[in-house]
Amino acid sequence: MKTSYRGAIREAIREAMHRDERVFLMGEDVGWYGGCYAVSKGLLEEFGPERIRDTPLSESGFTGAGIGAALGGMRPIVEIMTVNFSLLALDQIVNNAATLLHMSGGAFHVPLVIRMATGGGRQVAAQHSRSLEGWLAHIPGLRIVPPATLEDARGMLWTALEDPDPVLIFEHVLLYNREGALADDAGPVPIEGAAIRRPGTDVSLITYGGSLFKVLDAADELASHGISAEVVDLRSLRPLDDETILGSVARTHRAVVVDEGWRSGGISAEISARIMEGAFYELDAPVARVCGVEVPMPYPEHLERAALPQVADVVRAARDLVNGNVGIAVDVGIDSDAGISPKARIERGES
Repeated sequence: MKTSYRGAIREAIREAMHRDERVFLMGEDVGWYGGCYAVSKGLLEEFGPERIRDTPLSESGFTGAGIGAALGGMRPIVEIMTVNFSLLALDQIVNNAATLLHMSGGAFHVPLVIRMATGGGRQVAAQHSRSLEGWLAHIPGLRIVPPATLEDARGMLWTALEDPDPVLIFEHVLLYNREGALADDAGPVPIEGAAIRRPGTDVSLITYGGSLFKVLDAADELASHGISAEVVDLRSLRPLDDETILGSVARTHRAVVVDEGWRSGGISAEISARIMEGAFYELDAPVARVCGVEVPMPYPEHLERAALPQVADVVRAARDLVNGNVGIAVDVGIDSDAGISPKARIERGES
């Protein structure tokens, strides 16, 4: 059947609620409004207000209620409107959901699923456009999954609801309208393990979530330049699939990590470190990274585009690696400290 990313998630929620009466959805505007991104549209009429619950504007409050419901034997899906607003619930997520199993000596699991929109590209400015999944991937006790494809959007929720421990699902805002074909009998998919979305021999392009399709487009363009790029979709940020990442690097001997989040202390740094630790002698060049510019997200469209990794940035970084121009074109946009791009500084002979 033909559907959209949001439609795949909606169908996953609908199926879960038919399959298990313990499943319910709660969050801001998920009921009568149909969800900020229209994911839950129509579900209130189908399941009623007991199972599609509009909540007050209090992320800490309703996330805590979801944790309590999970401890009480329910299977809650908590929707946080954007990843930025999850900051208001960090105490509940980090100090309660992630730690209760450990602090109870294994007595209390928290089978909680938290869904939230992430990423930029919709011109909603700095307070609604962050990519903070790398932050939460730092926390033991949480599973972090950023589904990119329709199959993963539908199937990961199914698997997450069967997990006894908290799973955080990050849905990139630019994917909701993406359409494609989805099998009528599409079922659960693992919430661990990376996937090779395109095989290649010259360079590994490693990414996840909303950046996947930019990277696939970049791989198409690189092919026109005679460069065979392998595309690795991480699919899970915690745990990371070291075997697939290192196996890809062993085949191509070069790696570019593409992450919409910031470079400093981000998930791209962790992936780069693991490649250096596990595949150093396989590398023909240092690992390159293409990440978001470290500034609050601009509102104007042209500046927002400059702040986010684009296809041309990925192509340039990969070509530089393959052609031996190490250290050039691994940043995008404008350097906030100097007001010029890193590549421009190099070309001018500045350090």
